[in-house]
Amino acid sequence: MKGLKRPLEVGLAAVVFLFFYFFPARERVLSGAQEALLLTHWYAREHVIFCLIPAFFIAGAISVFVSKESVMRYLGPQAPKPLAYGVASVSGTILAVCSCTVLPLFAGIYLNGAGLGPATTFLYSGPAINVLAIVLTARVLGASLGMARAVGAIGASILIGLFMALLFRHEERARLAEFALEEVPEGRPLWQSVLFMATLVAILIFATWGHGTGLWAKIYAFKWKLVALSAAALLVELYAFFGVGLAWLLATVAVVAFFEGLFPGHAFSFLSGVAVLSLALWRTGGEAREWFESSYWLGRQILPLLFAGVLAAGFFLGRPGHEAFIPSRLVAELVGGNGLAANFFAAISGAFMYFATLTEVPILQGLIGAGMGKGPALALLLAGPAVSLPSMLVIRSVLGTKKTAAYVALVVVISTLCGWFYGHVFGG
Repeated sequence: MKGLKRPLEVGLAAVVFLFFYFFPARERVLSGAQEALLLTHWYAREHVIFCLIPAFFIAGAISVFVSKESVMRYLGPQAPKPLAYGVASVSGTILAVCSCTVLPLFAGIYLNGAGLGPATTFLYSGPAINVLAIVLTARVLGASLGMARAVGAIGASILIGLFMALLFRHEERARLAEFALEEVPEGRPLWQSVLFMATLVAILIFATWGHGTGLWAKIYAFKWKLVALSAAALLVELYAFFGVGLAWLLATVAVVAFFEGLFPGHAFSFLSGVAVLSLALWRTGGEAREWFESSYWLGRQILPLLFAGVLAAGFFLGRPGHEAFIPSRLVAELVGGNGLAANFFAAISGAFMYFATLTEVPILQGLIGAGMGKGPALALLLAGPAVSLPSMLVIRSVLGTKKTAAYVALVVVISTLCGWFYGHVFGG
């Protein structure tokens, strides 16, 4: 064993030494390293506190409070296909989430018994079918592209789910048989679960609400008041439904008020409130502790992979408008016209890039100005927000390598074909 190990160690050491001695593409490597750190810094500031933390708690609540029977009834293999795929395909209309924020929610429903088809339809549609993003696309990039994005995203989500269910039907039959055999104990009243989940979703939606225009801008003016109102409703529900002590709830309010006064900007106060509530759930025990433990387990599983993926995406592709290891002009040159190759390159580039919610629109505006065709623009709109390198790493931990590869391939292929068709019909 030692005889085999030493040549490998020597070889690895030689490769590392030669890399640093010659340091190929020095400027590109340094630019990539800088962009990796800056993108991760931006991601940590803009997405973890207000996007991912609420999403983890929603996913944990799905795992604990939504019965497996309910998931099986609406998203399982015995559910009517129009109902299962219809519910999953329009989910993004209320969730303004990116490809990473949707992951805890996807893991929650899939591990709770949802069929692979409806679950992957939800996984794609969550970030892809975002009403605000579609409206912004129509306003900035034109009504034709906005409508094509809406129709293409709904159709693509259903096709991806149907193909995934077909490709892995035998494995899924065996997996879902285990859920069918489990006995599900009586849970809390349905109205309590619905109200509780709606409150958590409201916190996620309002905390991540963007500026927008028109009605969206008017709602944005009341954004933090709506977050505070939703959080107050959550505290009442925790007291009434889960028996969390009044002292803990008053302590949460006091800590949030203290940090808001000390560090204006809502991030520290939001995080401090989450920390105190987490401790309260742990100390309360019962369903409250189960909810916290489930949310924590999902966070521990997903967050390290997400940050590794964001670092890699930043190194190779950089932030919007900034150069990294791969030159942005090369991307712009390869997506001109409406040919199949240009659409494929746009789709696969979008699949590996990380797009925060709504950032794809200004990026595409610049690319179209640089000569990008309308078909590749749609291909990138369909593939980019729905999947990314960070999300691939997490999806693999839930579905495995084979299913993840199939899912990513379907996203790329369907986005390519949609973009190619749109470019030939409407590209001019």
